[in-house]
Amino acid sequence: MEQDYFEEIAAYVLENQKKFYRLVYASLRNEQDAMDVVQDAICKALEHSMDLRNIQALKTWFYRILMNESMRFLKKNRREIILEEPIEKGGFDWDAEGADTEALYKEIGKLPQEVQMIIRLRFYEELSLKEIAEVTGLNLKTLRVEMEGVAI
Repeated sequence: MEQDYFEEIAAYVLENQKKFYRLVYASLRNEQDAMDVVQDAICKALEHSMDLRNIQALKTWFYRILMNESMRFLKKNRREIILEEPIEKGGFDWDAEGADTEALYKEIGKLPQEVQMIIRLRFYEELSLKEIAEVTGLNLKTLRVEMEGVAI
């Protein structure tokens, strides 16, 4: 049975587009680049809406596309991300407990890009480890070991 989830994908993207932008901006630190990557991910998702076999997997399916587009952009442009720009420029509101978020972002920024993405998916986007494993293609046990080794 052929399924087309085009409308569901479009609605999901519209509802969560700010979250997607914040996630990508945290890696790229450039507004225009972040918007371009999110736009590319949305286009790719809509173009491949027929590939989604189960609408229940939409969240992890789209995050995987978004993550892949972000990593593709970083590899293509191979540039160093400057951490001096305050994160608040991107409209983040992750400082619920008054912690020194700029210092936290700098420390996260020192980690490899793949680890940064895992941290952002887990703590900022609140994906479960199982969902992150699906998004990243990592084995769940490997992911747990990665998360245990992260000390910020």
